[in-house]
Amino acid sequence: MSFHAHRRALYVLGLFITISLSPRLSYAANDIATALAGDAPQVHIAGETLWSTPFLRELYAAPDSAPRWSRKQLEVLRAAIAESFSDGLNPHDFLDEKLNALDELPGAARELIATEALARLAFTLRFGKCNPEALDPDWNYSRSFGKTDPTAWLRESIASDKLAERLAALRPADNYYLALKRALADFRARQERGEKWPSVSSGPTLKPDMRDARIIEVRARLAASGELTDTTTPADASMYDAALVEAVRGFQRRQGLDVDGAIGRGTVAVMNVSLAERIAQLRLNLERVRWVFRDLEPEALSVNIAAFEAVYLDHGEVRWSGRVIVGKPFRKTPIFKDHLSYVELNPSWTVPPTILKEDILPKLRKDPGFLATKKLKLIDFDGKAVDATAIDWRKRGASFPWFLRQEAGPENPLGRVAFMFPNVHSVYLHDTPTRGLFALAERAFSSGCIRIEDPLKLAEEVLRDDPRWNRAAIDKAVAKGNNQRINLPRKISIMLLYLTAFPAADGAVEFRRDVYGRDAAVLNALDAPLRWTPPKDFRMPHARGA
Repeated sequence: MSFHAHRRALYVLGLFITISLSPRLSYAANDIATALAGDAPQVHIAGETLWSTPFLRELYAAPDSAPRWSRKQLEVLRAAIAESFSDGLNPHDFLDEKLNALDELPGAARELIATEALARLAFTLRFGKCNPEALDPDWNYSRSFGKTDPTAWLRESIASDKLAERLAALRPADNYYLALKRALADFRARQERGEKWPSVSSGPTLKPDMRDARIIEVRARLAASGELTDTTTPADASMYDAALVEAVRGFQRRQGLDVDGAIGRGTVAVMNVSLAERIAQLRLNLERVRWVFRDLEPEALSVNIAAFEAVYLDHGEVRWSGRVIVGKPFRKTPIFKDHLSYVELNPSWTVPPTILKEDILPKLRKDPGFLATKKLKLIDFDGKAVDATAIDWRKRGASFPWFLRQEAGPENPLGRVAFMFPNVHSVYLHDTPTRGLFALAERAFSSGCIRIEDPLKLAEEVLRDDPRWNRAAIDKAVAKGNNQRINLPRKISIMLLYLTAFPAADGAVEFRRDVYGRDAAVLNALDAPLRWTPPKDFRMPHARGA
């Protein structure tokens, strides 16, 4: 029996059990009081640890106002838990098997298990199963109940005839999430039908009009995944013909590879990613979207580091998008959220601590004249210039009582414009004089900052409400070469993200290589036993009268 069929059988069994129950679960109030007695952070009922124990104590502290599960509500809850599978979650985390065997439990246990299941599901849909702060020390996205009282939400939901709608509203309500869910359902359906993606053997790069036995493998692989729509076998199946070239180029485009039609080592590696691996990738990226795609601000400049792309959205309208260059794998661009503060034209560059320590100091120790060749000035903290050639750099230790600055100019690493959001990482968006790298598919070349392809167009968009700064004025100011800071009158959110699966403009999901090696940790946490970690700003409730 397939997994889906097994789940359907459990759900039907659950409905049968539910119908056999009375309209409301019966229990004595003192039974629940006894079950929840004590001050342990979690109590154990029917072999389960109740992670929502503080909420349960508050909910059931006053018997007269305590919620009671009805037969109808249990049906809705079971259906919602079964549906969580389509979100890439595991219904077992939400006690699906216990809910489908409630008649085997005492009345108080039935009530508590049902409420615990609801609390687990609601929290996971709202925040995700994993705690991103435990996976990434730089994480600073909002993780808060806000104005919602979780205990009141549980009480109202159990009593509501719109429980399904209340749960659905906890999911990210955007096309991004829905597109990933659709793709997950499609890939799982293929897997259930027994589909497998044939592998492609390694070997020399295959180019158009070549003949090779491996071309037959490529045909089979792209026909299985749908890129090659004409599956009729040509007279010479080993010929790399025009139709297959177009299918390969389409595959490369969807996978973020160089779209050259050449089937080299990189393209073969991606072709050999299995259907099961893509399903896992969709699941873990649905989790990432649950972390961040809610309470979005009207204006946001988001950068998907894994896709090397950025987009500026204003109330849902794409005002600007472009390719970006991000940090090298050993100098990763951090994932965090901030607000754009100002735009700087003709910026000077102050060397960040990491580059100073790892790149410049070793070169200075070999060549004291290195700073002059790079037009870098040594400045003390009073703003006075220091003669770098008078310092014995070989004897300098870790302390560095100066800073290095490069004035604005054609060789300045920040280019003509920078988009500033002061942060502890010294990371920002900026232009670059090295523009050839934008032509490459994978663009992890910086020391952490984000270089953008068309910065003057982005400057025009973020400054469009200021009549002083149309494109002509920006170009004129840049041409003068003078440093100029332009404060923004409104908040524009900066969101640095890491999504290795996401929908393209046409709604089809694309995949990217996990260039920073972050996917495995998310997947492991997603598949681990459920652990509830409250938001940092949340104070645990106390049972009334306790």
